Amino acid sequence: MYELFISTFVTFFVVIDPLGIAPVFAVMTDGASSAFKRKMIIKSVITGTIILLLFAFVGNGLLKALGISMMAFKTAGGILLFMIALEMVFEMRTERREKKSEAFTHEHEQQAGAGQQAGTAQTAKAPEQVTYPDEEFDDISTFPMAIPFIAGPGSIATIMLLMSHYPGQIEFQSVVIGAMLVALISTVVILFAASKIIGMLGQTVANAITRILGVLLAAMATQYIFDGIQGTFFPAGPLG
Repeated sequence: MYELFISTFVTFFVVIDPLGIAPVFAVMTDGASSAFKRKMIIKSVITGTIILLLFAFVGNGLLKALGISMMAFKTAGGILLFMIALEMVFEMRTERREKKSEAFTHEHEQQAGAGQQAGTAQTAKAPEQVTYPDEEFDDISTFPMAIPFIAGPGSIATIMLLMSHYPGQIEFQSVVIGAMLVALISTVVILFAASKIIGMLGQTVANAITRILGVLLAAMATQYIFDGIQGTFFPAGPLG
């Protein structure tokens, strides 16, 4: 059970990638109050947790209703996780998140700038550390923080695959759920310290960590694919 807990925790930590989410969250909440940031973090993680728990206990029943075998889902989930791993290794995932963050921030700055120009003349660029009222920030807890950053396709596929390994075994399923919750708690801690962590590590170090995690995820995804193929074509066990 200890090995299961560690492997599950590492898998979820890699898939959720809180170190990759942290800089995006820091940019999207730049200028917001500490209370607003805290509210967004708590809401996003709670929402993501509820979604993952629903798929953990209902997802397999949904597959049966749709006539999809677990081996087919395991193979598809492995391919999906492998694609996420490639994005992490080649930094495509980070670049896409940054583009979403920049688009969100640019839209917000345009709205805030239009409101300021209505009452005052345009002035020089504002200081970087200015704190704006919370009302000027959109609620990002559900999208994009909870979905797809925390409870995305990768993490949903992961919880369903892991739970399917231990049907009816409450002890092992409890370990899986516990490891997932610990990974989500770790995400909360990292998001709370997002700005400080990025400042201490630097973007280069953060990118290096993301690539290392991507390699680990690629290996795990490959194992899922092999297990799915073996379960489909060699259900009695490996040849030889």
